[in-house]
Amino acid sequence: MHTISKIRAVLGCVPRALARAEARAFLKKTADCRATQNDVLQSLLKLNSGTDFSRDHEIDGIKSYHSLKNHVPVTEYEYYEKYIERMKAGNHSALLGSDNQLLMFAMSSGTTSSSKYVPITKQFLEDYRYGWQVWGIHTLDDNQGVNCRKIVQLSSDYDRFRTEAGTPCGNISGLVAKVQKRIVKTMYTVPGAISKISNQDAKNYCTLKLAMGDDNVGMVMSANPSTLIQLAKIGDREKENLIRDISDGTLSCKQDLSPEVYLRLKSKLMKRNRKRAKELERIAEKNDTLYPKDYWDGLQVAAVWSGGSAGAYISSLKDYYGDVAIRDHGLSASEGRMTIPIYPEQSTGILDIKSHFYEFIPEEEYEKENPETLLAHELSEGQNYYILLTTSSGFFRYDICDVVKCTGFYGTTPMLEFLHKGANISNLTGEKISESQVVLAVKECTERMRLKLRHYSVSPEWGDPPRYQILVEEDEIYSSEMGIALADNIDKHLQEINCEYLEKRRSGRLDPLNLSHVPFGTWDALACSRQSGLGGCQEQYKHPCLVPDVNFAKNLMTSSQSNISAIGMQKLNRDLANTKTKNAG
Repeated sequence: MHTISKIRAVLGCVPRALARAEARAFLKKTADCRATQNDVLQSLLKLNSGTDFSRDHEIDGIKSYHSLKNHVPVTEYEYYEKYIERMKAGNHSALLGSDNQLLMFAMSSGTTSSSKYVPITKQFLEDYRYGWQVWGIHTLDDNQGVNCRKIVQLSSDYDRFRTEAGTPCGNISGLVAKVQKRIVKTMYTVPGAISKISNQDAKNYCTLKLAMGDDNVGMVMSANPSTLIQLAKIGDREKENLIRDISDGTLSCKQDLSPEVYLRLKSKLMKRNRKRAKELERIAEKNDTLYPKDYWDGLQVAAVWSGGSAGAYISSLKDYYGDVAIRDHGLSASEGRMTIPIYPEQSTGILDIKSHFYEFIPEEEYEKENPETLLAHELSEGQNYYILLTTSSGFFRYDICDVVKCTGFYGTTPMLEFLHKGANISNLTGEKISESQVVLAVKECTERMRLKLRHYSVSPEWGDPPRYQILVEEDEIYSSEMGIALADNIDKHLQEINCEYLEKRRSGRLDPLNLSHVPFGTWDALACSRQSGLGGCQEQYKHPCLVPDVNFAKNLMTSSQSNISAIGMQKLNRDLANTKTKNAG
């Protein structure tokens, strides 16, 4: 084991002890969820008093939840846009109290075409980091070998651009990396400055050069498991270049880095490590592939989302990373962290009752004009809810469109499992298919048929009658008989788990589900397109397993062709450049 890692493990005893004390304090609060949540609400009302929003809604001085309900409706992002525009121009008091310092805007892809600008304040960041600390100490204590090893974490830039008033806009993961203490930063193989690389291919390559060059990695972290799968594939595809660069202290993609970023990373990226390169070369020759499960023999944990549609990727993730422990991050978004899982191999987590104030709309009430709302302690085990947030960012009764299931209680505090985004429900004739149902059906059927799909999307298709189709790339299913069997099995499974879909199929209002092929490279093109938009980032990109849009397949085929061609040209140019480099050598 590396000497520096041993020293860090010893020095880390004190901060880990402090973190355990914080975790115990949090768990103690769960014994009285109602009182804790009331204290949080009072604190948030005071924190963001005297704002344009609080005056417009006459909530300054109110003391009760019922008063808040009477003055503020259930809200969505569009409700705050006029206040956000004032903040972007420098008027922070539009949403934030005088003691609530704005640090940045977290960019997030909205349900509309425009991106969301979510205020991140000093208080918000403290609460966000607190949740990570509680999660982290449980993870480290359950996997103590990680204390003496390094972590590979993927993050994005928090300062991609600035508003007219100079406020940074980007991803909160980058801000968290920036403010970490020096001893904590030594735990990470990939420095935060990597997030400053704007070219995604170059960012991936530099990440891999540093990560593969480190033989002491114990944990990998990214929001979505598909991101780690993609990284493993790139590492294998580029193994010859990576091994050569690790050996020689060179960088094949140097030309894709800005001079400023290159100078910041030069000391790490240009290190020569011939011993490690020879180890990687031996592994590649032996296996004919180069995957993390082979070159990180001390890898113990993959920290990723495992709930909802992300769970469909866990099996494939282990194909590349080995039989590692899966540690779910918990339900989180730019608007806030909502749950803290404390048990391994579970996506369910304790509601983070110390950070935000929560309300819940029962799933069956959601479409009503005046839906019933419940407080956290009033939930029922086994029931599904939409979750509303009141946060230090100035959002009140904010509908994040997430559907969660109450799986039980820790003390009097609910434990929640993320199911799907509310927007990811398709409803042609009253069947109300959810993304979580699609994921379950596809997972069960592919496992039964011993198939593996890298990506797929289910979308509605108009006809007389209409139907659903599962879109897969043309190299995934090798025979028409297999495709017909898969579609038939998924259709039957959806009928088993969704009684409305069963009724619509039996009544003839829906035709059987159909399998349709899309060209090879379509899903990469879709990911590239969505990640390049404002607020998009690789780490948090979620491939859509269900898309309610009836024009999705048609638009996908039209828009992806040029992107597929562009990706093909990029690969051709990269291959030509590699050939020239080899010939020159």
